[in-house]
Amino acid sequence: MKLIYRGEVWLVNLDPTVGTEISKKRPCIIVNDNAIGILPLKVVVPVTDWKERYSIRPWMVKLEPTTENSLAKVSSVDTFQIRSVSVFNEPRRHEEREGRREERAIAPPPTSQTAN
Repeated sequence: MKLIYRGEVWLVNLDPTVGTEISKKRPCIIVNDNAIGILPLKVVVPVTDWKERYSIRPWMVKLEPTTENSLAKVSSVDTFQIRSVSVFNEPRRHEEREGRREERAIAPPPTSQTAN
């Protein structure tokens, strides 16, 4: 099984879909941590083209292309389209490069607090 880490951008086949779910093979940001869950699933958020009309939609997160995320153009993450996908869904690292992370698009991991 491939090692897939939180914050990486992977190409994921999102088909089949129902209704207005985002479809086809597209880059997705891995949201969940490997330490969570025992099933071979990853929680992902699909990446799509940025459109200026998304700027007023708080669930659309704008992503600028960088060498770290390997995105070719300004994109957005549609947080309404979050879903779990099987790691056996043949995910492939976006542009097949190692270690792509886009931490700005996901919340930082919670910090543990000790009780007094």
